[in-house]
Amino acid sequence: MIDSRVKFRHLHTFVEVARQKSVVKAADLLNISQPAVTKTIRELEEALGVAVFEREGRGIRITRYGEVFLRHAGAALTALRQGIDSVSQELFDSAPPVRVGALPTVSTRIMPRAMSLFLEERTGSRIKIITGDNAVLLEQLRVGDLDLVVGRLAAPEQMASFSFEHLYSDPIVFAVRAGHPLLAGKRSVFEGLADYPILMPTRGSIIRPIVEQFLIANGVASLPTQVETVSDAFGRAFVRKTDAIWIISSGVIATDVEDGMLAMLPIDTSETKGPVGLTIRADATPSMPQTILMQTLRQAVEEIMPMR
Repeated sequence: MIDSRVKFRHLHTFVEVARQKSVVKAADLLNISQPAVTKTIRELEEALGVAVFEREGRGIRITRYGEVFLRHAGAALTALRQGIDSVSQELFDSAPPVRVGALPTVSTRIMPRAMSLFLEERTGSRIKIITGDNAVLLEQLRVGDLDLVVGRLAAPEQMASFSFEHLYSDPIVFAVRAGHPLLAGKRSVFEGLADYPILMPTRGSIIRPIVEQFLIANGVASLPTQVETVSDAFGRAFVRKTDAIWIISSGVIATDVEDGMLAMLPIDTSETKGPVGLTIRADATPSMPQTILMQTLRQAVEEIMPMR
């Protein structure tokens, strides 16, 4: 029997707290007070008869019962959103929206061409493109806030219930401004890294372990001046104006290199190549607009990176 005390706000709040692993962050995103979030979670736990979160140090973590409920809560929210979209489609005679998560490496190089091809198909579908960290995008995909993620293949434990289609492989590079001292080749690049600020991918990002392994393998045990960021806008602006070195996926700065605004240090990083592709929920059936967008992404890759 469905407990009538469980409302949409309970599901929405629960899923957001589970996604953020923080009541404070969830409250900010939901634009409500922290006590209101706490009260809503307590109401949900009273209705379910079990705890869905428990304290872990200064934070919280989801319980076993919460994990079980999350799968159904996410599915319920997805179904509700699809119902709303269907009504909107009937009202406005438009195709259902396509919600895409894209890593910066895809957003700056592949997605613009794919979107141009998609718009030529005149599906009438609304498109929503979100960029961000791979783990965040996959979680949004898992709970139904996204229909498709275009990015690097995540670790096996993160890919449960997902289906991945490989499009191309992307290496990590060391990007600098044009005219950077290390481009002169007068000294070893790896010996010179410690003399400059280094923009590193954040801890927890999908390429951070690859970067760390590559540096260690080349005799770089530590870097004294590091700035961690996943912001391509900041990275691009900072590197252009300073002697900083940006360790980033090559696709993010490919256009800047072509335009002569940035350059890549002469380092063989071929061993850092990682698969980039399409990730969808394994149990999802793509709509026609989603299918067309996936086709245009494949075509864009063929045009821009024919050798892959």
